[in-house]
This record gives sequence, C-alpha cells and structure tokens, in this order.
Amino acid sequence: MIDTFKSVIDALSTPTVSFTLLSIFTPLVFPPTDWFDKINRKFGIWRLWTKPGLYTGMGFITFFFVVGYFDPNFNITLTKPDNFPIILMIYSMFFFLWLGMSKAYVNDERIDKGLKPVEYNDPDDKVLVWPDLVYIEFISLILFMVFLIVWSILVAAPLEEPANPATTPNPSKAPWYFLGLQEMLVYFDPWLAGIVFPMFIIFGMMAIPYMDTNPKGDGYYSFKERRIGIFIFMYGWLILWLFLIVIGTFFRGPNWNFFGPFEYWDPHKVVPLNNVNLSEYFWVKMLNTGLPSNIMLRESLGFITVFAYMFMFPIFLAKTWFKDLFAKIGPVRYTSLMLFGLSMFSLPIKMYLRWFFNLKYIIAIPEWFFNI
Repeated sequence: MIDTFKSVIDALSTPTVSFTLLSIFTPLVFPPTDWFDKINRKFGIWRLWTKPGLYTGMGFITFFFVVGYFDPNFNITLTKPDNFPIILMIYSMFFFLWLGMSKAYVNDERIDKGLKPVEYNDPDDKVLVWPDLVYIEFISLILFMVFLIVWSILVAAPLEEPANPATTPNPSKAPWYFLGLQEMLVYFDPWLAGIVFPMFIIFGMMAIPYMDTNPKGDGYYSFKERRIGIFIFMYGWLILWLFLIVIGTFFRGPNWNFFGPFEYWDPHKVVPLNNVNLSEYFWVKMLNTGLPSNIMLRESLGFITVFAYMFMFPIFLAKTWFKDLFAKIGPVRYTSLMLFGLSMFSLPIKMYLRWFFNLKYIIAIPEWFFNI
C-alpha cells in the first residue's frame, strides 16, 4: 500500500500533471464566478474549510511527510536543515488559509441572512495603539524570539565547506526563498525573471488598493464579496510562487531534472530536450528556409505575438468579456490591471509552451541580450 502511495505521488508530481491539476483545482476551491461556485457546492469542495477539512488536510500532509521521512530517497531532501522552513511553510500556509476561509464562509452566510459580519465593529468603537496594539505586538515579538532561539539550537545551520570549483554541487540551488525565482529562470531570461517580474510583484501588491476600490470586505473576512480578487491573488501566490518553491525544493534534482519526491536522484538521468525558438519554428520548420540575417525580420513573428498579447488582447477583452469591468474602473486602472495580470499569466503560458512544444523563446535576440 505504501509503495502504491509513493508511485501515485511520483506520477502526480510530474510538473505537467501537478501544475495542471492545481490550476484546475484553484478556481474550484476559490470559485471566481457563479459557474465555479455551483461546481464547488455540488461536489462539496467548500467542506475543505470546515473542521473535518482541516483535520483531513493536516492529516494528509503529516502522512506524506511521515512516509517521506522513512523513505531512503525522500529522507535525504526532507531532513536537510535548510528545507525545514519549507515544511513549516506548508503547514502554516494550509492552516491560515483554512482559518481565513472558514471565517469568510461564516460571514458570507451571515450577510446572506441580513446579519452583520462577526468582526463588525461600531465606527465609534476605538482601539488604542497604546497599550492595546503595542502590547500584542510586544508579546508576539517575545514568542517569535523564543521560537527562533529554540530553532537555532535544535536545528544545525546548513553551512558547508568553502566554495570549491572542483566540486560544484549538483544541483546548485538558491536559498529556499529564491527557489521560485530560480524556477522562473528556466523559462525566462535573467532580466525578466530576476528583475522585471520581482519588481512587478512588489509594485503590483502596492497597486492593489488603488486598482481594487471595492469597499466590501474591508475590516472583516468575506470571500463572496471579493472572490475575483481573492482568486487572482491565490493563484499568483499559491501556484506561481509557493508551488514553484516546492518544485525547486523537492522535485528538482541533478542537472535540474524533474524527479518525484520518492524517486532516486540519478545524476546520469538524461532527458531528451530540443528547445526551439519561435523564429526557428516559423522560418526553418514551417517555411523550410534559413533564418533571415536581419534581426527584426527574423523575430518579427515574436514581436507581433508579444504585442498582440500585451496590447491588442486587453482591447479585445475591454470590448467583449470585460466591458462592464472597463466601464466600472476606467481606462487607467484597467490598463494597470491588464499589465500586471497578463504578465503574471505569461509564466504558466511559457511553462506549458516549454513542456509541450519545447519552445524556448518567443523573441530570441542573443546579439542584444534580449530574449522573451
């Protein structure tokens, strides 16, 4: 039975499978529309945010790590000191997601019945910064300090020998909090994955209060009143960031190949890949000619594709499916929303293009160090 469980997990851990399942499961767990909400209710997915759902989820996570601890292959990765934050992140992520969503579902039911949210406070009711807020923050500071001290005593620091070019680690991994960026480097050039996208993440989160001016859900937990915004945030945070960290930690092995968590990391594993640029697909494979010597002509199809995706597609959406949204939030906020949103969804698009079509770059100009 345990061997079957390991085989199933290894099969599901294949990125094309796991990423697709999570991308499908996310709108069912955080339904952004009435259609997804009907499926959520029909199959009882909302029960994930009840106490039995909490116990089931925590139990499955614990069972997975217990089996992994006694597995000779997964134990090597699982017991590394620098991977302890990943385990802590998985537990805390699930618990606080459950806590927030369970409270949101309670408030949504109260609002449907015409009642006020549980967290509703009278506008005249004030909480003083001193001593109320400062006291709570001081207690939290002491608790976390104690936790970090105990952690540093019980778990050894992951220090290794001085850097030696003759014995380069395989694989060479960044610290756990940078593994999401390292995974993005597989699909994008460093100037995009290491500079542009992190800046977009920071500026995008700063811009959320200015793009989403919906007053509902402020000061209390609610999902139904902010479900589109919550879904977009959860997909970007859970799938396009935290899951990439998990992939980089547990699924990336020697030569940066994919391995299941219970699979032996064979350094001699060879994965046949022949990554091809869009210009090569167009000129060489489709037209059966050589690549033009003129750079702009050679990459013309790539420029047209990127321009259509980033500039023409938002106009099309504004005149069709997002017509009401465009009229509601105006051209400036709509343009900002499309810029951040389409940039975010370019990551899964590029991942699927690489997995299924071995497409390396849409625009490939190594002469100018400019690749997309």
